[in-house]
Amino acid sequence: MKSRTESRICALQSLYELDLTDHLPGEVVADRAGAMELDKTQLEFACMLTTGVREYADQLDSLIAEHAPEWPLDQVAVIDRNILRLALWEVAVYRKTPLKVGINEAVELAKAFGTDSSARFVNGVLGSLADNIETITQTLHK
Repeated sequence: MKSRTESRICALQSLYELDLTDHLPGEVVADRAGAMELDKTQLEFACMLTTGVREYADQLDSLIAEHAPEWPLDQVAVIDRNILRLALWEVAVYRKTPLKVGINEAVELAKAFGTDSSARFVNGVLGSLADNIETITQTLHK
């Protein structure tokens, strides 16, 4: 498995746990990274992803809700919501991950960790967001 993919898995699992508990973010990421035996570079990327998504969560959620109005965010599965947040943060805030790579990685995460319909849902929402990615990026960088 690719190094960055493993970091994304760690970040996704951490974000999922943090959404459902009041555990400390640093401890959650460290525990996940230890269980996955991530190296230092992978851990740093996982920490950056987790911290970034948590910092921008409200803005990301607003954009996701705007581009998936038929799915109220509080009704979206926690894992799917975090996959969307992670992908959107990575392509629109971090901006070092190409859009197609971000979408592909998100779909693969949805296949691995979501339900049977998660990959299709994630791909559809991210496709809608992709149509407006320049505007979204500008909005997140104001």
